[in-house]
Amino acid sequence: MTSFPQSLDAFVSNMSAERGLSANTLTAYRYDLRQFFEFLTTSQILVVAQITPGHVYDFLAHLRRMGQRPASVTRKLISIKMWMQFLCREGHRKDDPTDRLDKIKPPPLRLPHTLSLGEIERLLLAPPADTPAGLRDRAMLETMYGCGLRVSELVTLRQSDVDTRAGLVRPFGKGGKERQVPMGDGVRDSLAAYLQEGRPKLLEKKPPTNALFITHRGGPMTRQHFLVLVKTYARSAQIAKNISPHVLRHSFATHLLSGGADLRAIQEMLGHASVQTTQRYTRVDVARLREAYDKAHPRA
Repeated sequence: MTSFPQSLDAFVSNMSAERGLSANTLTAYRYDLRQFFEFLTTSQILVVAQITPGHVYDFLAHLRRMGQRPASVTRKLISIKMWMQFLCREGHRKDDPTDRLDKIKPPPLRLPHTLSLGEIERLLLAPPADTPAGLRDRAMLETMYGCGLRVSELVTLRQSDVDTRAGLVRPFGKGGKERQVPMGDGVRDSLAAYLQEGRPKLLEKKPPTNALFITHRGGPMTRQHFLVLVKTYARSAQIAKNISPHVLRHSFATHLLSGGADLRAIQEMLGHASVQTTQRYTRVDVARLREAYDKAHPRA
């Protein structure tokens, strides 16, 4: 009889080896399934063969009663479906109890939060330009907004992934897929200043590393550290919005679209597998036009 921990470890290893999923995606699978397992153990369900469609229904209902957002409930169902399909392929179950579930309608895409051009300008100028850490932080903010990177892509950039002469950044996105994103003058100048003056000082008397963005201890920058920096500089720039690093990526796409960029080009720069994911930014643009119309038109 296959236990939950055994099946979870095998499932995550399979997803990593065969699909090349990112560490963040694998962590999400683990979190979702462990939550499902905890729910099952309260009903004395301890092995995979005992799970019925009713158990999955009850778990989803439990999540809704707990006030979980529809997007979170849907994600957890997808995690369970992927796990069950793996169990069937490997012969740990003969049937998939999620096959009998009614298809859950995916939640509508929420409009992403963005910053105005003025807010972006203030944020990018917030880090001091006369300290090694300030040069690093300005380069990170410029690169994330100027190239539309995910925060995981930003903090894992290597020196070799940046070519200031050619004006290109080569991030590794979901599934380890590499893409090329052009950089503007702001990104190029901030990176050049950081590489020439900031990074060498941060690395003084520390072991060499190929990580592009490093902390004062000489280690690679982390997502958590960068989140704190973004919020700190947002306060310094007097930005009242509750922003995260991902807001810079949303702003990159929205501002490109507003400036007339082709949707397919934005899709490639963002590293989206489907243009449907990119299309939500057209809704932001329409919402902006609607707001302008309502404010200005006499018969709005």
